[in-house]
Amino acid sequence: MDMTKIPGPKAARIVKEFKNLSYNSTFTYPLVIKTGWGCRIEDVDGNKFLDFTSNIGSCPLGYSHPEILEIIKDYCSTKNGVHKMAGQDFYCEEHIRIGKRLLSISKKNSKVFFINSGAEAVENAIKLAYKKMGPLPGVSCKGDFHGRTLGALSFTMSKKVQKTNFPELPVKRIKFCTADSDPQINQLESLLREHKVAFILTETIQGEGGLNVASKLFIQNIRKLADKFKVPLIFDEVQSGMGRTGKWWAYEHYGVEPDIMSVAKALQVGATVYDKEYEPDESGVLSSTWGGGDRIDMAVGTKIIEIIVKDGLLSNSQRIGNILLKNFVDIIGKGLIDVRGIGLMIGLEFDTKTVRDYVVNRLFKKGLLALPAGIKSIRIMPPLIINEEEAAKGVSLICDTINRYHK
Repeated sequence: MDMTKIPGPKAARIVKEFKNLSYNSTFTYPLVIKTGWGCRIEDVDGNKFLDFTSNIGSCPLGYSHPEILEIIKDYCSTKNGVHKMAGQDFYCEEHIRIGKRLLSISKKNSKVFFINSGAEAVENAIKLAYKKMGPLPGVSCKGDFHGRTLGALSFTMSKKVQKTNFPELPVKRIKFCTADSDPQINQLESLLREHKVAFILTETIQGEGGLNVASKLFIQNIRKLADKFKVPLIFDEVQSGMGRTGKWWAYEHYGVEPDIMSVAKALQVGATVYDKEYEPDESGVLSSTWGGGDRIDMAVGTKIIEIIVKDGLLSNSQRIGNILLKNFVDIIGKGLIDVRGIGLMIGLEFDTKTVRDYVVNRLFKKGLLALPAGIKSIRIMPPLIINEEEAAKGVSLICDTINRYHK
């Protein structure tokens, strides 16, 4: 990959100016994106990077996909003069198209409410549960990330910096169990016997929390207990959904279904998918100014689902994901202590945060984009279109970087 000085002069200037204008939030390295194609991104100085982030799963088809560009081109023409509208006050056909596509790959007997983001998808998921169950505590897992708006943040427990000094809704927490043999795998049953709750909210694969994969027994037990105690079960599929794991939804790997689900990122818009029994019995319970109103994003989201089906990208996610997992397992050692994941949602855990941070930043300077997760892990989430050659290149760069640290 062609590289100049990192960061180049244009990127350095833009980063400096940005820091003077805005809060410097969660930026990992000084990447200033200009354009991209396939699985590659080019910055403003002409440096080219292999992308193993998909912008945290928001670009599942990579960049400059011809069918997506055609959609954008069409909406930039003069015949589409209202590209954004108040989507909960006015109707448009794009809302119908994406709704039908999304529900065709979701749990039967469901409806969908569109909003702006993943956090808002979670907010509306818990509102639907509260509406049915009343203002009781919710249950979430330690290590889960559900968003940064205050309602969703109440049920997030990923990093201390995300929560300090912020108020929260009533919440009960259980351990996120990654092994069937975990002694706390039945913790939820004791909790539900002692407390009435409004819902159970969890990820099946923790993204921000470190790419931790829930045990099959843990998730299946949650479903059984939710049924037994008549508590709605909400799965957060914002990062893990839309084919990321080789199935449309990560929960499908566990042989269960949620009552309510949050979706966003790869869909381009936020969505709360819910069983019809949770439909509010009066209008205005849920609303969103722009939900169901960003016509370009809804059209792109619809096309993304169509392309994943047409191009067999679920199977590609499984196939390339298995190749990556095997290759990463083969290089465990020299600071890399664990590899886990499903499909193209993979976590690499290092023995210390220092090693992890070195690897992330060294990879950036060598032309591979990866992002941290949890305390000392890296998340590997390339676009679903990735091929074997690109996967091998990424593994090689990661292996060389780890070896360099331990020379």
